This record gives sequence, structure tokens and C-alpha cells, in this order.
Amino acid sequence: MAKKRLACRECHFVNEPDKQTCENCGSSSLTEDWAGYVVITHPEQSEIATEMKVTEPGGYALKVR
Repeated sequence: MAKKRLACRECHFVNEPDKQTCENCGSSSLTEDWAGYVVITHPEQSEIATEMKVTEPGGYALKVR
């Protein structure tokens, strides 16, 4: 079974399963306990990105526990 990707508790960026720190913000607070997934390609034009305070393109978890 494949390992689940890890979401950052700080910025919600979804990282590869083998990462120790977030590729987006550098936090070491990563978890497998997350739900929902959104890909943001143009954060400057996205209402969801504005609501989530996302400034960089990428995949983000909607809910992180």
C-alpha cells in the first residue's frame, strides 16, 4: 500500500510522503490526517487562494487535523 502524502499543519501544502519538512514553508509539522484537496494554479486570481491565504501555486489540503 502506498504511503499517504503529508499535509503541512501551518500552510496546508501537500508534500510527498518521505518529506521531513514542508516544501512550501519549511515547517516540520506534517501530518497524514487531512481531507480535501485543491490545486491552485494562479493564486493571485483565486478566491479560494485568498480565503486560504495561499500565495504560491500547488496542491493544498482543505482540512488539516
